[in-house]
Amino acid sequence: MDSYRCDQCGDIMEFDAKTQTLKCPSCGHSITIENKQEKIREHQMSMEARAKIRVEEKATHTMECSGCGARIEVDATSTATECPFCGSKYVLAQKQEETLIPDGVLPFQIDKNQAVQQFQRWLKSRFWAPGELKNLYQKDKIQGIYLPYWTFDSIASTDYQARGGRVHRETVRDSDGKERVRVYTTWTTVRGHVKHAFDDHLIPASNKLDLSILEDMDNFNTKALVSYSPEYFSGYGAECFTVSLDSAYAQAHREMADYLERLVEQEVLTSYDRVEAVRIDPEFYQETFKHIMAPVYMTAYKYRDKLYHVLINGQTGFVRGEYPKSVAKIAVCVAVILILVFFIFWNAS
Repeated sequence: MDSYRCDQCGDIMEFDAKTQTLKCPSCGHSITIENKQEKIREHQMSMEARAKIRVEEKATHTMECSGCGARIEVDATSTATECPFCGSKYVLAQKQEETLIPDGVLPFQIDKNQAVQQFQRWLKSRFWAPGELKNLYQKDKIQGIYLPYWTFDSIASTDYQARGGRVHRETVRDSDGKERVRVYTTWTTVRGHVKHAFDDHLIPASNKLDLSILEDMDNFNTKALVSYSPEYFSGYGAECFTVSLDSAYAQAHREMADYLERLVEQEVLTSYDRVEAVRIDPEFYQETFKHIMAPVYMTAYKYRDKLYHVLINGQTGFVRGEYPKSVAKIAVCVAVILILVFFIFWNAS
């Protein structure tokens, strides 16, 4: 028996975000998905561990977008035909990708109807959006898709050197005998040490989306991670990872170093008014990594021949996206401001 076919009525079962089960949309019969936490593994960040990254036996089809080239893994029963990245049609890829076995999955916590409601509220709150835009959205254009991420754990520490400045103010008289306040800064070389433990630092394993759109989108609660089971993907797509582990590892180090620099600035500012010339040389140890899949609802729409993307976090419902600005609304607003400024100056004269 097909594990995705309901043994009560024969319909195709899909993962249900509300009950966190594999559920039949026709008769409501559900099956509990087994979660074995011991299967969620952290891999040591070593050459040997990287070489042992496994691919899974193909149980899905690789679909390739005819527009942007995105590659999505879908199960054999999927009816999705349009790419969530650009809206173009899918075709069966000539080359079937080897898909990486995730170390864990963050299941969808909100269903498609809730995602649509979040999108509608977001769209209505876009003041600068053209009025007709709010009638363009189509429910069936929103697709649930698992995006690939690398996560990194690390203890990072560094000695630092910086310059801490104290601001002074004194009253002086200028050459005309008038008093004025002179502001100046005295600088002192400061040295110290900072340390921070990073847990599940997320790096996108996809390069199909502008990173500015993913900003604030990846506020996933990784404590909700469950062990991989293909049932979570029934009814959803999963993007193939396109960012290598080594590239993501280097990006994680850059972001961790930036965070350490901010910690240094905060520490110096506890004793000084200003900080500059921060120098650090971070070391990273006890490093591990995971490959996980995270839930996102996506839609792509065209407005006057330009493509716009909207993403909805499948865990929290947070929405981030692009939308056109109404030239007419902006022009009216500018005109009103100019009129108000004119009357203010006219009344003052």
